[in-house]
Amino acid sequence: MDDDDITPGPEEVPELDEPEPEDLPTPPSDGPAALDEPPGPVNWNLLTAEQAEEAWLELNRWVDWLRHAFGLPAAVIPPHWHRHPELVWELSALHIHWLCAYDPQQNGSAPIGWLRDFADSRQRLRDWVAASGTRLDRDRPTRQTIWPGEEQAEPIEDAAITDRDADFVAFVVSDVARREQAEEDFYARLDPETGELT
Repeated sequence: MDDDDITPGPEEVPELDEPEPEDLPTPPSDGPAALDEPPGPVNWNLLTAEQAEEAWLELNRWVDWLRHAFGLPAAVIPPHWHRHPELVWELSALHIHWLCAYDPQQNGSAPIGWLRDFADSRQRLRDWVAASGTRLDRDRPTRQTIWPGEEQAEPIEDAAITDRDADFVAFVVSDVARREQAEEDFYARLDPETGELT
């Protein structure tokens, strides 16, 4: 058998129709969201109520993707990470770094830099989780060192984690309400005539 016997001629090659855009598969919607441009750092101390709500939801979605994509245990990312500022700041910084590293305009070697930094971040997360006392099935506020002259803190007790998603929603609602109240208090102190603080 020669090559002419197995190679179809031009008249035997079927024409392929170009797919219509609506026929193309769409990426899953449950992964990290794509942004128009890389963001700057998130300062959780300065976010408005509206900004905080958006930041919480975006970070929560990304952290959920991260823990599944890399098979991370609760010793690295526990269910109640949102209740521990040390974990929030670390994960938020890692998220922004990820968004910048995987931006289409970024240098092609940026992702390997993120992965290297991710290894360092995982160790810090383990340290934060161990120090905070939060676990897979229970949580407690991070213990604080009381300095001489400060009031003694209330005793800290573990609380069972029964519904992580419900707790996250309640936490965000409370945080947004606190920020809204702070904004209202600030604007109530402004003189309506001069716009200056009274």
